[in-house]
Amino acid sequence: MVRVSRPPGAARCRLLLPVLVLLLCGHIAAVAGHKSGSALTVVNTDGGVGGDEEEEGTVGDEEEEETVGADEDLDVFQPTEQWQTLKPGQALPAGSHVRLNLQTGQREVKLGEEQLKYRTPEHREKEEEEESRPSFSPDELKRAMKRMKEDLDPDLNPDLNPADPDPNPDHQDSAASRFRPLEELKQDMAELDLLVETDVQIMGRLLQQLNGSAATTEQRLSLLLELEYLVHQVDNAQTLCSMGGLDLILGGLNSSDFRLQESSAFVLGSALSSNPVVQVKAVESGALQTLLTTLVTAQPLHVKKKVLFALAALLRQFPYAQQHFVSHGGLQVLAELFQQDGGGILRTRIVTMLYDLITEKELMFQAGLDPVTDPAHEERRRQYSRVSLQGELGEKGWCSLVPQLLQSSEHDHREKALRALIAMAPACSDQYRLQPWLLDSLLALRLQYQDLVHSEMILGEENSYFSEIVELIDTLHVKLR
Repeated sequence: MVRVSRPPGAARCRLLLPVLVLLLCGHIAAVAGHKSGSALTVVNTDGGVGGDEEEEGTVGDEEEEETVGADEDLDVFQPTEQWQTLKPGQALPAGSHVRLNLQTGQREVKLGEEQLKYRTPEHREKEEEEESRPSFSPDELKRAMKRMKEDLDPDLNPDLNPADPDPNPDHQDSAASRFRPLEELKQDMAELDLLVETDVQIMGRLLQQLNGSAATTEQRLSLLLELEYLVHQVDNAQTLCSMGGLDLILGGLNSSDFRLQESSAFVLGSALSSNPVVQVKAVESGALQTLLTTLVTAQPLHVKKKVLFALAALLRQFPYAQQHFVSHGGLQVLAELFQQDGGGILRTRIVTMLYDLITEKELMFQAGLDPVTDPAHEERRRQYSRVSLQGELGEKGWCSLVPQLLQSSEHDHREKALRALIAMAPACSDQYRLQPWLLDSLLALRLQYQDLVHSEMILGEENSYFSEIVELIDTLHVKLR
């Protein structure tokens, strides 16, 4: 139903009469055809709305279907809570309210009641953000992309030289102006009571404090912890040696405090790991003798674990140190430590280290490197040939010591022992046969691990860890025949 406020004057009534007749006919036709057409609220010439109440129409489904069915791209109008002018050719979403402003002759649109019902504050914030965001038409975006391609294409842009990363001197000046020199930054931070230090400066400061007599034991432990973090980097570990820090670390191994011995061994092992330069410096400084002496003396378990870590890092991939280790009674020192360890922790570490040394030498002689591409290969082979590790293991009683690790209840300990026994078989096979209990132990272990493998197969697990142990047992059993 359309309500019209009566404007003053006869002339104004004559103007509104034809419009009202047309609107009334349209409304009747819509009701007769059971269609949800667009009812309009008529606005008078004074800008007010006819009557105290308004009737807003709702854009029906039929109008939406006709608009969406067009082949061309649609300019969809997005209504809000306020009345807005609808431009010609714009499509409306279903449920929008429409009215006709008689003063301007334009249609005005806002959200319908159903749309307002489900409208949340998040929707309002999103609309405000989208309205404030600059919009670009598809043609403007296409032109911008085309200009970007032309600027980056050397064929289309002759001023662009591919060999020059930035041929524009003005751009270089602007880029350089965004960064400040390091000295200027240091000066600014110094004014703010901040200190910027490189790793070299930090290590120099730590070594100076570590060498000072005023530092307490707790402070020394903290300093060694910071050094251990830094020397993981190859360059820092080498710089530590050039600063004389290696002598301070070795001096910590001779300390009467077990905590300082442990921390010093930890720093030394981290610096030696995969660092040939530090390995050479350590051997020249007497690190091998210091480590062996520390293992011989009465030390707690946690100290010996860190010392073994440092010893293994010193010997790995260093045949010169391995030769001195064997000639200076290193295998005998490890044998005594092996017999003293009842828990099996040190035994496993020792056996693992021996296994690594044996396989390392075997891989060196199996590798078919070309001396032309690796000039140092022949020299390394010559140095490894001087290390008589297999023969010394047999003479120092290791052929009977390593099998004792099979009696451990830990699967990892047994695995390490089996691998070491297989690697030592060329020098110890005869002594293995003189130990009848060894064969019985292997048979008992094989039955045990076969049951474990069978249990895993029932659960659907294949290629398990226990099947690898069974293969190791079979390999060793073949070597004992």
